[in-house]
Amino acid sequence: MANRVSGSGFHDYLPVMAEKLGPEGLIEELCNGFNLLMDPAKGVITFDSLKRNAAHLGLQGLSDSDLRSMLREGDTDGDGVLNQMEFCVLMFRLSPDLMMESEELLEQALVDELQGFGSN
Repeated sequence: MANRVSGSGFHDYLPVMAEKLGPEGLIEELCNGFNLLMDPAKGVITFDSLKRNAAHLGLQGLSDSDLRSMLREGDTDGDGVLNQMEFCVLMFRLSPDLMMESEELLEQALVDELQGFGSN
């Protein structure tokens, strides 16, 4: 899915945003992105709200099928829509560079924790 989306015009800006904004700023921007895409009456991202607002994320070139695939990929609870947490997780999953960086940070934190545990 990530390859198909990126091939259709999705540009991976999350690593750049993370570097410039830091963790808290990135979360705030993801929340803003969610708010741009969600259906205000339902408080979630529906297919219609995603299609209507896709240009805000540079996704205007995606077909209805691609948008539905994106919704399905992010919809972990199977209700056919994306809540805020599902949206944020999906954005991270669509950002392979940021996922690699997050994994490396987690691995380093675990190593640091284990080294600290062994010295007590």
